[in-house]
Amino acid sequence: MNEQINANSSPDARRNAITELLNRDGEQSVESLAERFDVSGMTIRRDLADLAQIGRVLRTHGGAAPAARVSFEFKFLERNRRMATEKGQIATLAASLVTPCKTVMLDSGTTTLAIARQLRTLGPLTVLTTSLPIASELFGCEQISTILLGGRLRQDSPDLTGPLTERMVDVLRADIAFLGADAVDGEGNAYNASLEVGGLIQKMAAVCSQVFCVADSSKIGRRELMRFSQLNEWAGLITDSGLDSALAGKLTRRGVKLIQPGSTQTTVVAGRRKAVWR
Repeated sequence: MNEQINANSSPDARRNAITELLNRDGEQSVESLAERFDVSGMTIRRDLADLAQIGRVLRTHGGAAPAARVSFEFKFLERNRRMATEKGQIATLAASLVTPCKTVMLDSGTTTLAIARQLRTLGPLTVLTTSLPIASELFGCEQISTILLGGRLRQDSPDLTGPLTERMVDVLRADIAFLGADAVDGEGNAYNASLEVGGLIQKMAAVCSQVFCVADSSKIGRRELMRFSQLNEWAGLITDSGLDSALAGKLTRRGVKLIQPGSTQTTVVAGRRKAVWR
């Protein structure tokens, strides 16, 4: 940032500098901005009001924050809160399939984040993930070795993708994977809204002995841009108790193994693609 911006600079130059500062350092108070740019608090308030009107900042109590970052964080928190009870059911079921000393693959998403929270007490484990929130959730867990797969940070989601991520996946192996879907249709096809993420999920599935799709009931009976799997080829679809019975029956007839609250595990054999449920 140009540190020469001061009271004698033009309002446009000062407002550009304020935007750059917020994007770099995060939320700032009116008082700190007034001191930094050597202008009155009233001048800064006018600047922030003008910047907020054109969507470059968001006003906060006593200051402002970068609009893009706050909007991103709000969207992620909203996704995390949506269907929270159902995601909790899925996470409990998924964790019941994990035994100590295994390597677990988790893709990005709020459902797999809920699973990561359940895994905190199940160590020792090794967890491979592309998700920054999952890596943060598991940080400090002495019984869990977390490997964050490198790559390019996506602009619209706190996870990593790209050629570097795919190369890392290619050289790794995991015992069990829990991979999310943006949609699952009635024929048992799993979809992702992103071509890039859908392709990465395919690579993750290919290096895991057991693969489970995790998706809450609101995503079932829908389609998205990219089909990345036919779920009768995976170990099962873990979902919540709210799944429509007609859809459940259709999926079962297609050979998809449904795992829901109340289903009974008989055996899960690591090293195979199939789990046996009754």
